[in-house]
Parts: sequence; C-alpha cells; structure tokens
Amino acid sequence: MKFLKKLVATVFIVFAGLFIWGKIYTAMQPALVTRQIAADTVRIKKDLYYLTDSCRYRNFLHIDQLDKAASYIKAQFERVDSSVSFQTYTVDSLEFKNVICTLGPKDAERIIIGAHYDACLDQDGADDNASGVCGLLELARLLQHDSLKYRIDFVAYSTEEPPFFASHDMGSYVHAKSLFDNKIKVKGMIGLEMIGYYSETPGSQDYPLFVLEWFYGDKGNFITVAKKYFNGDFASFVSDRMKKEQVIPTRSFSAPSWVAGIDLSDHRNYWAFDYSAVMITNTAFNRNKQYHQEGDRAHRLNIKNISLVIDEVYRTIKDIE
Repeated sequence: MKFLKKLVATVFIVFAGLFIWGKIYTAMQPALVTRQIAADTVRIKKDLYYLTDSCRYRNFLHIDQLDKAASYIKAQFERVDSSVSFQTYTVDSLEFKNVICTLGPKDAERIIIGAHYDACLDQDGADDNASGVCGLLELARLLQHDSLKYRIDFVAYSTEEPPFFASHDMGSYVHAKSLFDNKIKVKGMIGLEMIGYYSETPGSQDYPLFVLEWFYGDKGNFITVAKKYFNGDFASFVSDRMKKEQVIPTRSFSAPSWVAGIDLSDHRNYWAFDYSAVMITNTAFNRNKQYHQEGDRAHRLNIKNISLVIDEVYRTIKDIE
C-alpha cells in the first residue's frame, strides 16, 4: 500500500512538473517577426490549383495524371534553370518519375529540398501534398537569384503514398540511394510535407502524446520542424534558425525515429542512409482531419501561411554555413 501511494505521488509530481514546464516553454517562445515576405502568394495559388484541379488524380492508378503533374513541375523548374531532369524508375512494370532541378555550384556539397507530388487514391491531395510541391517550386524561384555556396537539388518525388510507403519503391528512397551509391556528399535534406492547413480554433490540434499540448498548445496555427535525435548539425541548424526567423509560429520536435509520426514522409529515406534530414509539416492527421479524404481540397488551405513557411525556409537556407 505504501508503495502504491509513493507511485501515485511520484506520477503526480512528474506530470505537475511537465505541466509547469510546458507553460514556461510556451511563454518563452519568441515573438513573431514582422517583415516583407519574399514568397509570392499569387504563384503559390496558381500552382496549388493546377495540381489539384488539372491533375486528378495523382496516383499509381492514374499514371497519366501523375505524368501530367510531373510535366507541369518540370516546366516550372525550367523557368528557373535549364538543369532539370527526370529520374525514372520502374515498379511492377509501371514507370514513375522524380523531377529534379539543380541550382548552385555543380560540384559542391548538396542540400536536398524535396516534396512528393503524388496523392493517396482518388482525392485532390491539396494539403497532402500539393502544398509541399508549391513550396518546392517557390523556393526554387526565390533561390535562383542568390549566390549559393552549396548545390541545391529540388526534388519532386513520386510514389510516397500507399501502397509504396515505407518500401524501397518510394521515389525518395530511389533518390537517396542514388546519392549514397554514387558517394555524393550531402549537407542535409529538408522535406516539405503538408504545409497548407491551419486553424485558430481551440482544440484543433491533436498530438500522439497528450502532454505535448501543454508545450505546443491546442490550436493548429503553427508549423513544425521534426527531426530525430542525434541526426547531425544540419537538422539542428534548420530547426533553430526557423524558430529564430519565426514569421509564423514555429515549433520544433525531436524524438527517436520510432516515435509515431516522426518518420511519416520522404525524409525517412535520407535517415536510412545516415543523412541529416528534417520534415517541415503542419503535423498532418494530428490537425487536418481531411487527411487522405475527399475533403483535402485547395479552398481549405491558407495560402498566406504557406508563403510564410516558404519564407522561413528560404531565409534559413541562405544562412546555412
């Protein structure tokens, strides 16, 4: 009986401590930065509605629509630079394409910025993940004007969604393995995964662990930089710098790779080859209840907030030493 009382008391003290620290952590978050935003909401909206309205549906059951999306992405990249190519690969006799655009010194160490353009089954896939592709295209447009220390490869992946997820048939696995096999030096990878849906409504944000609400709040109004423990300086720098840039509420989340949700996108395949990588995300199904549903449509997304996320990533990339 004494043991049980001590156990209950210990649990209470631990949770009380977490609650208090959560409140302190929330209060310590830096204020939002006000500045002119480089990202163009008109271009972002145009890309978003083309991918969701003109490429239906972007999945392995509709290869023609996947190819149409890939061709659009390639055409947009070619307006930025001529160094654009398809990385083709075959799965069960079907041909898929990663689209790659390169900026910066060709022989320099590489930074990979990626987003998948396929959608899950027959739905628009606006947040998941046309929003990420819009970010990818806009980042290429912005960075084309800068003097770059690193080579930056912008990669739009196919076959991220089921039935390919967590297999070697993912487009991002094909790309990451090609880097590893060719012994290419990689500074790090940034994955853009669902950056379009936000809500100021209390209770609109869920978490895999309920105590996280004490630290991050119950409103789905922030962007998250997700990384795993001990994954290199690049991931830590991106996380820290985006929180410093903070034109939109920005949170970081670090955990072992086995924690539910932290590896649910293309960055997982760069981890597999020991590259430093982060996922930029609105937390997917923990916020957007139309995840993988017919309701994941463009009109539900906050284009201004997409531009703010892109602006943070853009300024972070420019500051990488």
